[in-house]
Amino acid sequence: MRVKRTSSSANLKIEKLPDGSTAIFDAGSKTVYSLNATAGAAWEACQGTNSLAGVLNSMQASYDPAVTEEIALEALVQLQEKGLLLISEAPLQPSRRSAVAIAAGVLAPVVLALTSAEQRVFAMQSLSTTAAPTTPRIT
Repeated sequence: MRVKRTSSSANLKIEKLPDGSTAIFDAGSKTVYSLNATAGAAWEACQGTNSLAGVLNSMQASYDPAVTEEIALEALVQLQEKGLLLISEAPLQPSRRSAVAIAAGVLAPVVLALTSAEQRVFAMQSLSTTAAPTTPRIT
């Protein structure tokens, strides 16, 4: 399995945050991607075309030696699903048991995407719930 960043990744604005997470802004699609520290470590490991073993070694060296192949694979799959990576051949899917273990662990990778339309809806909902506080009426 070979992995590499998509060709559009050259146009992304990437910000590494103090808590280890990463924010990525795609000006073309106006989408913001939020990667937790585990997914951010996988993203960083994919600066060039790489293999799963290379990504795993990089994540263990730069982030946490406890990162397993299943965790690295899950991060890569999530990054591919969001269109940030290309995986040259179908990755082996983590087993159900390992997926449950990943989900329960603190190293579980998380990649979220929020489009500009979704951002506007969220902002409008936030404003509508905080703009006009109501006082309960006693009858």
